Amino acid sequence: MTAHTIAVVAFDGISPFLLSIPCGVFGEDRSAAGVPRFDLRICGMQSGPLPTSSGFCVVAPYGLEGMIDADTIIVPGWHDPHISPPETLLEALCAANERGACLVGLCLGAFVLAAAGILDGRPATTHWLWAEEFGRRYPRIRVNPEVLYVDDGDVLTSAGVAAGIDCCLHLMRKWCGAEIASRVARRMVVPPHRQGGQAQYAELSLSVRGDGERISALLDWARLHLDHSLEVDMLAEQARMSRRTFTRRFKAVTGTTVSNWLRHERLAMAQRLLESTDQSIEWIAARAGFGSSVSLRQQFREVLHISPLAFRRNFRGQSAR
Repeated sequence: MTAHTIAVVAFDGISPFLLSIPCGVFGEDRSAAGVPRFDLRICGMQSGPLPTSSGFCVVAPYGLEGMIDADTIIVPGWHDPHISPPETLLEALCAANERGACLVGLCLGAFVLAAAGILDGRPATTHWLWAEEFGRRYPRIRVNPEVLYVDDGDVLTSAGVAAGIDCCLHLMRKWCGAEIASRVARRMVVPPHRQGGQAQYAELSLSVRGDGERISALLDWARLHLDHSLEVDMLAEQARMSRRTFTRRFKAVTGTTVSNWLRHERLAMAQRLLESTDQSIEWIAARAGFGSSVSLRQQFREVLHISPLAFRRNFRGQSAR
């Protein structure tokens, strides 16, 4: 099978951390752990050493010609949202979009995809600090400043820096299945998926740190008891807080409500079980805490726009293409 080709755009002033994210997820040889190999290409916008934002230089083995036949192109940030990307890069991205390549804008890389017109009419996100400016400059984009990443099929965008890891692991999961993505995440010592959104980073205050530790412990406990009826009052008691304090602190720490968090975690568990077991839909619904297969199917349709059986067929055992 031909390796999936991923082109990563490198430019003058690039963040070494953002550049390292796709390299760390897709560039390491983890074939011994059953992870497919990828053809990763670092494509410089100009030849020679490229200064990074951290004071040292990198040298890209490819120029923009490395994007021509790539299956996926990742733009890992952009050095200044006020500076328009060069036409050569925008034209290359548009050509890739027209031939059906997957395009990914990490952090401020969303501004580059937007400048190419690729995000017009689509949902997208970017770093919360620049989300308002992003929406003003590109009013045709449906900006969601609260999420960690947005997957719109063949175009993905992610929020600030570390959310690029979430986005790339999501792509790994999408291409190779949950088990492979989990293996990569474990090797990187990061969670396969983080719950919540950017609000937890943009708005979290020092006053919730103590309660945050208690809620973090509660979340770990709740993940082990998703097959139980986890009502707010019971969770508040488990966290040793009043209901009012608990709901307020929970939202501050996680960036979402208790009901949304539980729904997400139960869906995530159901997805993992569909991908990794042969258990029936009824068994999975009970194990994930949906109560019935009817409820599980309804949640899959509303949130994922697919049935559980179709999800199992589409994602179980996929390998990178």
